[in-house]
Amino acid sequence: MLLTVGVALSMAYPNLPDVSDLADYRPKLPLRIYSSEGALLGEFGEERRNLTPIGEIPTVVKDAVLAIEDARFFQHGGVDYKGMMRAVLANLGRVKSQGASTITMQVARNVYLSSEKTFTRKIYEILLTFKLEHLLTKDQILEIYMNQIYLGNRAYGFAAASEAYFGKPLKSVSIAEAAMLAGLPKAPSAYNPISNPKRARSRQLYIIERMQENGYITAEEAAEAKQEKITIRSGHDNTRVHAEYVAEMVRQLIYSQYGNEAYTRGLNVYTTLNAGNQEAAYAALRRGIMDYERRQHYRGPEQFVSLPTAAEEVEDAIDEALANHPDNGDVLAAVVLEATSRKIVAARANGDTLEITGDGLKPAQSGLSDKAAPN
Repeated sequence: MLLTVGVALSMAYPNLPDVSDLADYRPKLPLRIYSSEGALLGEFGEERRNLTPIGEIPTVVKDAVLAIEDARFFQHGGVDYKGMMRAVLANLGRVKSQGASTITMQVARNVYLSSEKTFTRKIYEILLTFKLEHLLTKDQILEIYMNQIYLGNRAYGFAAASEAYFGKPLKSVSIAEAAMLAGLPKAPSAYNPISNPKRARSRQLYIIERMQENGYITAEEAAEAKQEKITIRSGHDNTRVHAEYVAEMVRQLIYSQYGNEAYTRGLNVYTTLNAGNQEAAYAALRRGIMDYERRQHYRGPEQFVSLPTAAEEVEDAIDEALANHPDNGDVLAAVVLEATSRKIVAARANGDTLEITGDGLKPAQSGLSDKAAPN
């Protein structure tokens, strides 16, 4: 067995990619377009990322990540043999399942390899891990990890995730918020606090406990963090100035000059548009359109959804149905569970159930009549 592994390692090593480019880490950064005052008008690029040097990443965020992902990061040489044995014993027992991938191994996998689970890929991952540990300092490796990893909602890196989920810069996050962000690398979709708040909360509480166990926070700090109420942003960005046509015009201009590199070079473009004037114009136009819409006959639902009969599957079905129908300003997306001439009951993606009665029924009144045609 050892001979087989040795042969595999010797054959794989010459085929490893050159990792020296990571010494000058330059990830993909989106094109951002701003108003004259610096308000964001538009962002274009597959990867939403705010490159943040390791020295500017708050200690509480680094501690939360290390507590759950790699508590011995600064002690091992890339492969944590003690951690691997602990994970094997934990997974054989009846305690919470643990992984054995170190942060360096995750960097090797995320930057250079696919996610397929094969023996060959694991060999390459281990060899790349040793090369990275030899070439880079621990801080450099951690900086790449904190900026490169995908955390859901098109957010890459913890700085972008903090803006996406909390609407605040990374430097301002609390212990509770840091723990919630640290829960995302394992499964960005499953632990997304917007679409899966209950799972995200459970993961957050576990990470807070891990932070205390590893000495990063005190028992008092852990208790306070568990009690903290976190405000999560909706999936819709309500802070961005509504100037989509201007942003698109600028995007086309920049693309004509830089091609596809426009979406990866981190270009920041400032326009002459005044954000205050633009928002006033947008609000007036939207108000007029909504007033007109309320005077019309109800147009019917956006989509019909068949909900499962099993109660435990309903929540996931609602999440899936609303994934393609995000909120639009003050227009909230929901799945109607019950509709009569006196009451509408609807479910939101965050798990809330709304009951609409009285004047709230007026926009849909024509569709609630017994004589209304089926939509």
